Parts: sequence; structure tokens; C-alpha cells
Amino acid sequence: MKKVIIDSLKKYKFSSLIHFIFIGLNIYLLTIPAKIIGDIVDMLYDIEANKQNIINNIYFLLGICVVLLSVRIIWKYTETVISRGFERDIKEKLFERFLKLKLKDIQNIKNGEIMSYFVKDTNEIRSAIYRIISHGARIVYTFIIAICQMAIGVNIYLTIATMIPIIIASFLVVKLKNQVEKSFAKAQDRFTELSEYIQESTDSIRTTKAYACEKAQLETFIKKNRKVKQSDNTVDIYSNLLTTTINICFGLCYSIALLFGGKLVVDGQITVGELVTFNGYIGLFVGPVSWMPSLIARIKRAQISYRRLNKVFELDTEKINVKEKDIENKLEGNIMIKNLTFHYPKVMENALENINIEIKKGETLGIIGTIGSGKTTLMNLLTRLYSISRGKIEIDGKDINDIPIEVLRENICYITQDNFLFSSTLKDNISLFKEEYRVEEIKDSTKKAVIYDEISKMPKGIETKIGERGSDLSGGQRQRVAISRAFLKNSRILIFDDTFSALDNRTSQTLLENIKQFSGEKTCIIISNKVSDVKDSNQIIVLNNGEIVEKGNHEQLLQKQGLYNEFYEQQSTKAGEGMLA
Repeated sequence: MKKVIIDSLKKYKFSSLIHFIFIGLNIYLLTIPAKIIGDIVDMLYDIEANKQNIINNIYFLLGICVVLLSVRIIWKYTETVISRGFERDIKEKLFERFLKLKLKDIQNIKNGEIMSYFVKDTNEIRSAIYRIISHGARIVYTFIIAICQMAIGVNIYLTIATMIPIIIASFLVVKLKNQVEKSFAKAQDRFTELSEYIQESTDSIRTTKAYACEKAQLETFIKKNRKVKQSDNTVDIYSNLLTTTINICFGLCYSIALLFGGKLVVDGQITVGELVTFNGYIGLFVGPVSWMPSLIARIKRAQISYRRLNKVFELDTEKINVKEKDIENKLEGNIMIKNLTFHYPKVMENALENINIEIKKGETLGIIGTIGSGKTTLMNLLTRLYSISRGKIEIDGKDINDIPIEVLRENICYITQDNFLFSSTLKDNISLFKEEYRVEEIKDSTKKAVIYDEISKMPKGIETKIGERGSDLSGGQRQRVAISRAFLKNSRILIFDDTFSALDNRTSQTLLENIKQFSGEKTCIIISNKVSDVKDSNQIIVLNNGEIVEKGNHEQLLQKQGLYNEFYEQQSTKAGEGMLA
């Protein structure tokens, strides 16, 4: 995370240099009006004699105001460029990091927490950077320039006396900042909890409505929202306490300046105009002193957000570093799985136990089994979504760990069981936003997936936009849109993971025939809970509790009178009942 921030700031080093130069120039120019007003006050003792000088000073004051406006426009512009550019860079790097994270780590991060990273944490860091390059620089410049002007131009002892309350205020700010950090950390955690709850509630809205759980959901939300309010109130209390402390000390500065400065005027050590000038200089401290608590609070908040984001950047990523010519390499599709045993991280029980499978190029493997038997886990390992030991899976005689991830996944088309669709056009969902496919190729893939006729009836055809996660489509339509990806992508290995569950038997059989014709010399793996989907496979394995309990073709497995035969008889009975009905 540290490197990401440094690299981003380096991009704006020239803008930062311009920014700091113009802030310093701005602060210096702000000291001039106080000096001009002080000089005018001293000239008022003899207006007739100093009339022209007074007029000249007024013109000079107006000129300074015009220059100040120009300077402020420049440094405000550079400030915005740096701040918003930095935020963009951080979000891009964070999103890129999430795309490269290993699946086991992503699954441990809740959706609400991810949204909090992108919205709240990145904004806190941006806000801190913004205030450091703006408020921080102005505070430093003000103290250096204004104090020098006060000490050299008016009186050093008056300057020291006036600075005492500011020193006291700084001490109190240091004492209070820890409370700000603790209260904000608690508020941040409660905000994340609320975000996660909102995300979960919106994802499950259909279930909530189906079971009339709206009242219970609302009550839970009110409780969580009340906790967020209480935490935010605590943060505001400590932040306001910091501001109040600064304001009181600032008032003391004016009091000292008037009392001690008045005595110096009476004693003849300074003029009335110089006292007016001095009070004008004190006015320059109003902004910087009042910004200090906010700056410290923002920095502390940013530190918390930095630590949260840093945990993400410390997670291991998939090693993706492939040359373009390597991606173009095609795998043949000969798959060998030998004595494969696997368990998920932090889970002791094995998800797969002693799996041995050989699939030759051009063959179709059918996998059937009970829910939770390890079918999807096996495919996750084949696509290296989880790491496995060497010597367990080979493709074309090469250990799967030696095949670059991009090469492996470019040669595998994996149609998952969740059929995830983006809230974009059907064309983008089928092509997965790749511009390399022609419209005719995309349409042809929809014909093979038996969804073309339904898409043609939609308002804009394949350019029709669908709702979030494809909510505008039926379950069967979502599955066939996802299956279209397999017909479009020219991969050597095709995997269909329970992608026919929402289809009727006639559509499923048509699709399976199209897949059979399309696959040709491709290696095809069909995972399903229906015997009808896998019966024509060259070989079929039956999984139960992570183990292969049966292996063979359709006729051989029926003769064994085992678990496969039970599936067949159960599904044949249900099909018969459906026909009778």
C-alpha cells in the first residue's frame, strides 16, 4: 500500500511543486494588506499631508487583491488535480488488486467490507492527502512567514507572548487526538457492519418478501443504524472539543495582543499602526489554527483506513505474468488427475479424497453426485482457483502449476453454476466485454445455445440491457446466455457446471446435441445432478462425500446397480409421474 501511495504521488511531483510555490506566495501576499492598513492608520494623524500616500496605498491594496485572486486560482486548480488524481489511482490499484487476489482470500471478505474499502477508506486517505498538501502547507507557511513579520516588523516580545496560547492549544490537541482515533475506529467498524447488512438485505429481498420479514429486517436495521449514529456523535463530540479548545486559545491571543500591545503603544515602543498590523497578522492564524484539529483527526482516520487497505495489499495474489505469445499457445486438452486429495483452507475435513481421472483429448467426461460431493471443488482446482500440490493434475503431460494461469484459463471455458450476468447488454455478457468478437459470431453462439429466438424478440436484440445479475431474465434464459459464452470462446477445454438445471428436458437435449457437435476434438466436462445430461459421455464418474465411488459409461454404471442406478431410477420415476400428470 505504501508503494502504491508513493508511486501515485510521484506522478504529481511537478504539480505539487507548483502547488507549494503558489501556497507560499499566497501566504506572503496575505501579510501585505495588514502592513498597508497599519501604514494608513499611522498616516491618518496628518491626512492632508499624507493624502496622496494614502490613495497610493489603497490602489496598492486593490492590486494585491487581484494578484491574490490569480494565485489562489492556480493553487486551487493544482490542488484539485493532485487530490482527485490520487483518489483515482488508489481505486484503480485497489480494484486491480482484488482481481488478482486468490479466491480463498476474496471469499473471506464480505461485500459490505469491500464497498467500505472503495468508498470510505479511499476517501479518507484522499482527504488526508488533500489536507496535508493544502492545509498542512498553509499552516507551515503561515507560522514561518507571519511570525517572522510579527517579530521583525513589530515586536519580538509581543510575538512570543501571543504565541503562548497557541503552544498550549497544540499540547491539548495532542492529548485529545487519541480519543478521536479510538472513536473513529469504532465508528468505522459499525459503518462497515451496517454496509454489510444493507448489502445482504438487498441481495435477499425476494426471500424477505416471500416470508414477510420486512418488519424484522427494519428493526435490525434501526438498531444497527442507531449504533452508527451513536459512534458518529462521539466522533463529532471529540472533534468539536478540539475546535472549541483552539478557539478559546485563539481568543486569548487577541487579548494578550490588545493588553500587552496597548502598553507598548503607551510606552512608545510601537505605533498604533503597528499594533493594527500585528492584529492583522494574528488574523492570518485563524484558518491554520482552526484547521489543526481537523488535520490531525483526518490523518488519524487515514491511518486507520491505510491499515485496513494495507491488509488487502498484503494478501497473496495469483502470479500472472505472461507474454502475449504464450497466451496464444493452445492446450490439447489431455487431462490427468492422480491421487488428488484436497481440503479448503482452515477446514480439516477433506473436500476431495484420492481422485484419479484420465480424460483424453476430444472425450466428454460426465460427473454426477449428491450435493456437496466435491464436483465444483474439482473444477475449481482444474482452473487453479485454489492452489494444489505438484504432481496431482497434469494437462498435456505438464504439471498444472507449470502452466501460466492466463494460458490455462484462456484455454478453458468454465460455465459456472451461478450463471453470473452483468448489468449491461446481452452482447457484453456473452462476449464478456471483449471487442475481438464480431456481432455475427455472437448471434451464432446464441443460436447454438437455443436463446436466439427469445433475444430477437427483445426491444434491441443482443444490444438489450438487462438488470442487475440478469434479473430481467428467467432462470433458463440466464443459463442459456451464460452457455452462449462457451460457443463463442474457442477454448480447448469446456466445463459445464450444473448449467442445465433450469432447463426443460427438450431444451437440455437440444443444447447437449449442439455441444456435442461443437466440441469435436475439444475436451468436455459436464457436471450435473441429472442422469440425462451425462448419459452420453464417454466416461462418467460418480462422486459421493468427495470420493469417486463409481466409474464407467452409462450402460456399465447401470449394470453395477449402485448409486448411479439409484439416480437413474429416481429420475425415471419422477419423469414418469410428470408424464402421467
